Amino acid sequence: MSSSYITTSDGTQIYFKDWGSKDAQPIVFHHGWPLSSDDWDAQMLFFLGEGYRVIAHDRRGHGRSSQTDTGNEMDTYAADVAELAAHLDLKEAIHVGHSTGGGEVTRYVAKFGQPQGRVAKAVLIGAVPPVMVQSDSNPGGLPLSVFDGFRTAQAANRAQFFLDIPTGPFYGYNRDGAKVSEGVIRNWWRQGMMGGTKSHYDCIKAFSETDFTEDLKAIDLPVLVMHGDDDQIVPIADSAMLSSKLLKNGTLKVYEGLPHGMATTHADVINADLLAFFKA
Repeated sequence: MSSSYITTSDGTQIYFKDWGSKDAQPIVFHHGWPLSSDDWDAQMLFFLGEGYRVIAHDRRGHGRSSQTDTGNEMDTYAADVAELAAHLDLKEAIHVGHSTGGGEVTRYVAKFGQPQGRVAKAVLIGAVPPVMVQSDSNPGGLPLSVFDGFRTAQAANRAQFFLDIPTGPFYGYNRDGAKVSEGVIRNWWRQGMMGGTKSHYDCIKAFSETDFTEDLKAIDLPVLVMHGDDDQIVPIADSAMLSSKLLKNGTLKVYEGLPHGMATTHADVINADLLAFFKA
């Protein structure tokens, strides 16, 4: 099986890739907003070469999956992953999530992953937990107006908005001396425009307002929290620094000067550290 679809209980088609020996330990990759499983190309090839079974799906409303107008929130995202894991009968899988995908991993592992022995470890890369939006209980978060601005920009001109993000803060290409890749920018835009605008619009609320505090506290498994200290999309102080303290068995690794999209811009560094964690 190289790539295929499953149909979830509510009729949504979820696209996924499944490469490598079915006897090998599985790694499941969860992409960020508004991207697709293609965002993990550098990791999928590397870990396939290291002998792992590598799996990545397009979240509902993203990539090649159904452009749903409902279910674009974390509980349903996690339930979709649970259906995929059951379909593939995954055991002792390692789940790796970037950004919004880190929230998806956190909710999935807390709700579905631990009792059945389906999950061995998890990794959160530039991930949104515990909660992004500012509130009385989360004074260090980003104001709701930031995310309202995302919604306004997407509704007004999604194509331009999805060009502005990778050209600027996502990969740190707005920093002096940044080595800009036009191909990376175009690939981000390509992935984003494959998905459904309603799903993407709804997902902004999902990644910014979902509170993962109790999920993090409930996870007993080893979790590696990786974050660049120059992440302009998910600021490290209100995410990784807090998540790593809420986890029972969490390890924090901070990357000096690296951006939100560091798994792409610095794949060699990230892949080496992931491999070490997987083998530990």
